[in-house]
Amino acid sequence: MSPRLSGVSSEADPQILEHPVLRFLRDYWEAKRAGRKMPARADIRPSEMKEHLGWVILVDALADFADFRYRMIGSRVSQYFLQDSTGRTVREAFAPYGEAAVNAVVAVHRKCARDQVVLRSFGGAGWLGRSFLDFDSLYLPLSEDGVTVNMILSCFTFDQAALIRARG
Repeated sequence: MSPRLSGVSSEADPQILEHPVLRFLRDYWEAKRAGRKMPARADIRPSEMKEHLGWVILVDALADFADFRYRMIGSRVSQYFLQDSTGRTVREAFAPYGEAAVNAVVAVHRKCARDQVVLRSFGGAGWLGRSFLDFDSLYLPLSEDGVTVNMILSCFTFDQAALIRARG
């Protein structure tokens, strides 16, 4: 059983994505995969998603999917978490929020990588603290060799105006 956080849900291969950034990234990933199981990092062009980059995250999968290292974190995501964790592992970045948070976030990444499946994770973020709002995120596997996931392209969205009001 995967670790879970109260108020957070996830679904594999989501068919309906209401947030336009999630829809864009899913459609972009589908186009780049071009009939393959998943695209490679080399297929992904930041210039083609310029207006959405603030929401985008790219992580490297580490050995046995035991952890994942943040390669790139969009500015809006860094604003939400009040830090830029580029270069840190998921375990390092989420350690201040407790072991349950670490295990749950690693588990979502691991499921995406191990099962080579698109995942959506969404819900309340009270487990991060009072000033964190509901979120909606998408995880998309990438593979250099077409067999093993070596990176995950994701996006993390939230109501930016509400966040500014809450922290104002």
